[in-house]
Amino acid sequence: MKKLALHWKILIGMFAGILFGISMLQVDGGDVFIQNWVKPFGTIFVKMLKLIAVPLIMASLIKGISDLKDISKFRNIGVKTIVIYIGTTIMAITIGLVLVNIIKPGDGIAQSTIDQLTSVYSNNTSISAKIQSAASQKEAGPLAFLVDMVPDNAIRAMGEKTGMLKVIFFTIFLGVSMLLIKPEKAKPFKDFFDSLNDIILKMVDVIMLTAPFAVFSLLSNVVVTANDPAILMKLLQYSGVVVLGLLIMIAFYCTIMAIYAKRSPIWFLKQIAPAQLLAFSTSSSAATLPVTMDVVENKVGVDKEITGFVLPVGATVNMDGTSLYQAVAAVFIAQALHHDLTLGDQLTIVLTALMASIGSAAVPGAGMVMLVIVLESIGFPPEKLAVGLALIFAVDRPLDMLRTTINVTGDATVATIVAKSEGKLRDMPKE
Repeated sequence: MKKLALHWKILIGMFAGILFGISMLQVDGGDVFIQNWVKPFGTIFVKMLKLIAVPLIMASLIKGISDLKDISKFRNIGVKTIVIYIGTTIMAITIGLVLVNIIKPGDGIAQSTIDQLTSVYSNNTSISAKIQSAASQKEAGPLAFLVDMVPDNAIRAMGEKTGMLKVIFFTIFLGVSMLLIKPEKAKPFKDFFDSLNDIILKMVDVIMLTAPFAVFSLLSNVVVTANDPAILMKLLQYSGVVVLGLLIMIAFYCTIMAIYAKRSPIWFLKQIAPAQLLAFSTSSSAATLPVTMDVVENKVGVDKEITGFVLPVGATVNMDGTSLYQAVAAVFIAQALHHDLTLGDQLTIVLTALMASIGSAAVPGAGMVMLVIVLESIGFPPEKLAVGLALIFAVDRPLDMLRTTINVTGDATVATIVAKSEGKLRDMPKE
């Protein structure tokens, strides 16, 4: 009997978790049971993935850079990676703006709906925290992300939630320096990281054995902690625009895959399905990174030296799904609260969303912080910021899960494109 593929097991775990969560809502105290006895297993799983993220990034990046042997090759791959990531992000933002301006989901929202949402979320600590976080980022200046990229303590950066860019900078600096000394002197260090890389990848395999159960835990908790269904129904049109845009991005990736990489889009999506499903469950590109690297290398056929550089960078700076969501959300809020936007404002949204995506952390909820920055860039009234966020806060969690899935798909697509351009894409047997 053929063994059931991991992505099918994860999918079964997802649906089982949703059904279990719905059933427990019908039981008195069911939500408390899930939060006390089910949610912790999902939390442990995500923490284990995050536990190995930093050593995996360091081992993979150093191995990838040192395997190039020529610093000019690293420069070529680095430039290609950044340019393509910027290109896909601009495409995502543009798709979002076109859809939201054509469909206009914010027009005609009743004032009573706005008043209800405002009263529900006016004192919400989560919304207030995101506004404060965005304010601190904005006050830091336009080049703050460059300053933040350079750590003053590499060890401390490895323990920070938002320290991924710092770890990547330090590791790239370390790897490039290895290329600048004699190979025989760098060999012991390279051998250590080659071995570490193999060990970490085996840890990924072991952790993924529990993925279906962890996804069950995570999804059941999402169901029992969802917001008022009546409010969710009023935001279906807005959510529909975001989802439509995300589907168009999937079609865009598939087109690139078929035309340039000469790979079947269906085959490609099937190979990266475990990473997509995990991204959907965790809402974190960083937590999903170990699995993304594993499937892109071993299932899609991208060489390790490409995945070791392109994917860690992408998990931090490439947020196509999040950027598309921000474009839709910013215009939707402006439409709903009667804040007119000029063509210049919409171009500002493109630029600000692009810059915000580079400096944003690859963790759940980062999109809301980025959205505040985008809204402030187009002159949105400060006193209405909380009301604007309240409009979309109820559906942010499910949309966060979906846009993170697109983020990870974009990372895998760009890695495949770069590998194809460098002749580092292997032919894989068709399953």
